[in-house]
Amino acid sequence: VIGNPSACITSVTWGTRCSPPTISMFLYVFLVCVTVIYIPLMLFGLLGNILTILVVWLRPHMRSSTYLYLSSMAVSDMLILLLMPLDLYKLWRPRPWTLGDLFCKLTMFLSECCTFCTILHITFLSLERYLAVCWPITAKTVVTRRRTRAVIGCLWLGAAVSAAPVLIMVGVEDVAGEEFGECRCTHHAVASGLLSTMMILSNLYFLVPLCIMGLVYSLIGRTLWLRPKSSRRDQSHRNTVKMLGMIILAFIVCWLPFHVGRTIFSLSMDTGIDTRSHNLDLGIETRENDSYFNLVSSVLFYLSAAVNPLLYNLMSARYRHAVVHISPLSSIVVLSCCFYCCDVANFPLWD
Repeated sequence: VIGNPSACITSVTWGTRCSPPTISMFLYVFLVCVTVIYIPLMLFGLLGNILTILVVWLRPHMRSSTYLYLSSMAVSDMLILLLMPLDLYKLWRPRPWTLGDLFCKLTMFLSECCTFCTILHITFLSLERYLAVCWPITAKTVVTRRRTRAVIGCLWLGAAVSAAPVLIMVGVEDVAGEEFGECRCTHHAVASGLLSTMMILSNLYFLVPLCIMGLVYSLIGRTLWLRPKSSRRDQSHRNTVKMLGMIILAFIVCWLPFHVGRTIFSLSMDTGIDTRSHNLDLGIETRENDSYFNLVSSVLFYLSAAVNPLLYNLMSARYRHAVVHISPLSSIVVLSCCFYCCDVANFPLWD
């Protein structure tokens, strides 16, 4: 029996909670709209990230340290988007979970690992840009392809280690005495404090990189504005500061609601508040608002994985030229042509 889809909300990686079947029809329509958004978002994101990977690995001159970071981040974002259909399935049918406990753990772990990995890549890419702009001579000796590959490997390893507790935290459990199992955060994880620990770690993965990027981009802007305006390249670097502001804004817009929703979910589990209960103090209206917020934050979460190729790759004229020369992909070169109309060549962030 398919569960009531209008009564379900998601925390993207930590499980699904279902409300009583009294949720309004409007939430059902809202969930349909989210589904309609998910599908083209996934296709656009997969196309952009696959294009990024092919451009870097099929064009040898594109294998600079910066583009190595971008291609690795594209792999992480692509894996996140590939897990989107499963998350969408859980929205419509949270139980019974028929894919087994191991698959439940592995998919949750992979999603969390890729989330951490993407954030780490964005952070280290910002640091690499700081060295290139503020310490260009040092960057030429310190930032090499070999070291960059080693750093990327460490980023993936660090993300995997950070996400490892998810393998213990989630599993298939029966809900409220029902015989149908659900892939969700286990009661043991809540009682042992593991859920709270992962919530703190997840928030640190957002707040610390945000502070680092804010500091780094401030130093980049200060360095560029204090330099003499005689060099054409320095002038182009100054133009990139405008784009750096957009990058920080996109990071906040896409990730802040996700982490707020996850924190609310964790706190509600810790305090024993569950939207499945018929607690009159909570109220149907509160549950509906909670559902709307979680669905919107989920869309923004996947949007961050889809727009990374736009924000971090298609601002580069050299990237667009590389796309043109990849003959198997000539049919989708129109994706980059639209950026010429926006005159993004004036912002050669990574050329």
